[in-house]
Amino acid sequence: MGNYDALLVVSFGGPEKPDDVMPFLENVVRGRGVPRERLLEVEEHYQRLGGASPINDQCRDLIEAVRPTVDLPIYWGNRNWHPFLEDTVRRMADDGVRRAAAFVTSAYGSYSACRQYRDDIARARAAVEGAPEIVKLRHYFDHPGFLAAMTDHTRQALDRLPAGVREGARLVFTAHSIPVSMAETAGPEGGLYEAQLRRAAALITEAVGGDRAWDLVWQSRSGAPHIPWLEPDVCDHLEKIDAPAVVLVPIGFVSDHMEVVYDLDVEAAETAERIGLPLVRAATAGVHPRFVSMVGELVAEPEPLACPATCCPAPRRRPG
Repeated sequence: MGNYDALLVVSFGGPEKPDDVMPFLENVVRGRGVPRERLLEVEEHYQRLGGASPINDQCRDLIEAVRPTVDLPIYWGNRNWHPFLEDTVRRMADDGVRRAAAFVTSAYGSYSACRQYRDDIARARAAVEGAPEIVKLRHYFDHPGFLAAMTDHTRQALDRLPAGVREGARLVFTAHSIPVSMAETAGPEGGLYEAQLRRAAALITEAVGGDRAWDLVWQSRSGAPHIPWLEPDVCDHLEKIDAPAVVLVPIGFVSDHMEVVYDLDVEAAETAERIGLPLVRAATAGVHPRFVSMVGELVAEPEPLACPATCCPAPRRRPG
């Protein structure tokens, strides 16, 4: 596995019981000026669905699926909840790990999708004496393994639609919205996040086959209301769509978590039911065999080039 002696899976993290929810949310939004009312609203989403996110279990499942495919010890650390990244890096140092590849559960480039993970890895290493070198693997939005997983799941979702509306069903790809200012500065030259998402959506649509229409829309806005974010929102889009049926494809996510389960399976599904629009949701990549094998293929690739210092600059934060 190249020049690495360990694989580190880095994810967003999520609460695993009701009492975890508000401390988790406070970790996520610290310094971002998100109104308390918004936190309480999102907390209610979690509590409505049992007070836990599926993301940690899906990380565990992915690690167990990947384990036979890589000849390396695998560690796991989260940005926002247990197991915290710093604790994991400390354990890696104690175990004598010197150089690790980091697989991040985000396929794209932007501050929140890539640079923030890099910064959190650097912060964790700085806090741990003798921390190993950690190399973040490249973006994989266009890797054949990711595309194959999402293509299969999109086809399976189409097959679940009633036969009479299946042929004309529109593919609606969704991704986490980000502030417009962050989207404009994503990547070395700006616009990378949206460009990568559009490329992945186009490739999946082509692989699904047929002359099928598709859209890229956004979900899960969480910032201060006066700051412009990418639009349209998925529910607003469904209200206006001209199609006999829709398949929602959560292209911006590699595993289910609350933004997928609540924003799509609850809110978008309720919107579609209210307007009489047949709708199904494709699965995320999860532990699809091609996605699992992709992780080992990324580890075996030549080490990715470092991002320039000006790539995906951090947004201005309010004190807090």
